[in-house]
Amino acid sequence: MEEGKIRCIGCAALVPDIEGPTHRYLESSAGCWQLYGEVLAREYADAAFQSMHRLTVDSYAVQHPGRPTPQCIQSVCVHLMSLCLVVERGVDAGYATRVMGQAVRPKGRFVWLTPPRSLGDVTVVDVAAASTPTAHIAKVSLWAESAWGAWSEHHDTIRRWLPK
Repeated sequence: MEEGKIRCIGCAALVPDIEGPTHRYLESSAGCWQLYGEVLAREYADAAFQSMHRLTVDSYAVQHPGRPTPQCIQSVCVHLMSLCLVVERGVDAGYATRVMGQAVRPKGRFVWLTPPRSLGDVTVVDVAAASTPTAHIAKVSLWAESAWGAWSEHHDTIRRWLPK
């Protein structure tokens, strides 16, 4: 392992070994959460990076599934639904966001999906290293495909939850 790095408790990426804040239910190491914050800041600050924001949020969420609490269950399920729509079906990110909003209205609709052993080979670390808009778009696309693919044993369940 690299000096000053640890494995993230969520996605297992090698991230900076630092003290700091984390999300309250997306389980991650502080270094991973910091990298995610840097990626989000880049997307918010520069319109050239913003087109991938939906997939950035979805990919991070499903690679940090947390524990089987109602909030974590709903989070993982709706973010997987969005990945299915955008990555697999090629729909617009705005439509995926609307579907997510409708999906959470009936409470208790979803069940805990046991996370896969590997949550994907591409992580926020790869995206954080992409410094140009073109590289960022390419890395986020790979990240979303990797994250969606990692949950393949649950794809049929996710597809059943989507609107027809």
